[in-house]
Amino acid sequence: MQTTASSLSIRDLTYCAICAALIAICSWLTIPAAVPFTLQTFAVFLSLELLGGKRGTLSVLIFILLGCIGIPVFSGFMGGFGVLLGTTGGYIIGFIFMGLSYRLILHLFGEAPVIRVIALLVGLLICYTFGTAWFVLVYTAKTGPIGILAALGLCVFPFVLPDTIKLLLAFFLAKRLRKVLPL
Repeated sequence: MQTTASSLSIRDLTYCAICAALIAICSWLTIPAAVPFTLQTFAVFLSLELLGGKRGTLSVLIFILLGCIGIPVFSGFMGGFGVLLGTTGGYIIGFIFMGLSYRLILHLFGEAPVIRVIALLVGLLICYTFGTAWFVLVYTAKTGPIGILAALGLCVFPFVLPDTIKLLLAFFLAKRLRKVLPL
């Protein structure tokens, strides 16, 4: 079998699996709410910072696929495709867009620390946007209409400060871990 420069090594796949497991573990650390407070965004940020856009996004995809087949990796020890179809499923799917935007921004503008932080912030905003739109659609179908400000009040405003702190912690932790891990 011929390999190419874009192939993933066994080490790459192992790191992706470890980061997918980290995302799952962090999703279990939950404070219940309409959209639960978890540490999974921290794990996604850390995965992207440690592994880069390609492998970090692959970690997110592995996490989501594990949940889709019923393994309880989502918040509240839940699993199954139905979780993605629920009100908070858009935020989980939004992690994919977070990774893709991170990869694109670094490709276009370089990998300077400030660019990486901006890329994470842009990814978070994309995740918020996709997740909130999904929330409004599903909530409206199940319960009835909800205004965008009400949805933002439930799904985004309470998370801005905690997610910004998680982003910065992941950024600085990844910087330290890259010095000791053979990534």
